[in-house]
Order: sequence, then structure tokens, then C-alpha cells
Amino acid sequence: MRPLPLAACLALAAFAPIAASTAQETAAAPAAQPAPTATAAAIVGNPETGKTLTYTCQGCHGVTGYKNAYPNFHVPRIGGQSADYLTHALLEYKNGNRKHPTMQAQAQSFSEQDIADIAAFLSTVK
Repeated sequence: MRPLPLAACLALAAFAPIAASTAQETAAAPAAQPAPTATAAAIVGNPETGKTLTYTCQGCHGVTGYKNAYPNFHVPRIGGQSADYLTHALLEYKNGNRKHPTMQAQAQSFSEQDIADIAAFLSTVK
């Protein structure tokens, strides 16, 4: 490979910062989002399926006054919460926005339909 002439090296050195800042601005600019062509149908939960899916949830959330040994914190009762709240919470665990290793592992195993079913059932529990 032939070395660049001095003029070419100086030109590259002079324009490199401009090219880098332009590349950063382009990367930072949000991409234009295409307009949605159809709205996604809301998933409707089936409480009967949700009852089956929540069997293991009762191990922690169904025991009055239960606390984990490590880390030590209160395990909330989830029966009777609103379906919207439960759906949001499970999706937050699934996406990693809420931090709790057991809940993250549980939520990652659920599909969106499973989450809707679980929320539909738990919202009816008194």
C-alpha cells in the first residue's frame, strides 16, 4: 500500500472532526416512524386459563404475611388488583424494567396472551 501524500493527510485531519460530529448528529436524530396502518387488537384475557397459570404464584403471593428470607421484603398480595396494573407490572418484569430475579424469570416465560389471562383471573380474586 502506498503512503498518502502530505496534502491528503492534512485534508483528512482537518475534516475528520466535522465528519464525526455529523455522524453523531445523524445517529442521535430519531428515525422517522411510519404511520401505523392498522391498530393492533387488544388482547383479551381468559380468567379460566389465568387460574391455571397462577398456580405457582400462590406459593409467594398467596400466603398471608409471607416474606422472603433474602432479600428481606414484603411480598404483595396480587389478588384483586386491577387487570391493567397486573398487566403493566408483568410486562415491566418481562422487559427488565422492574428488578426482581424471580419475577423477571417468571414473567419472561409468559406470552402476552398468558399475561392477559393471568391479569384477567387475578383481578377477579377477592
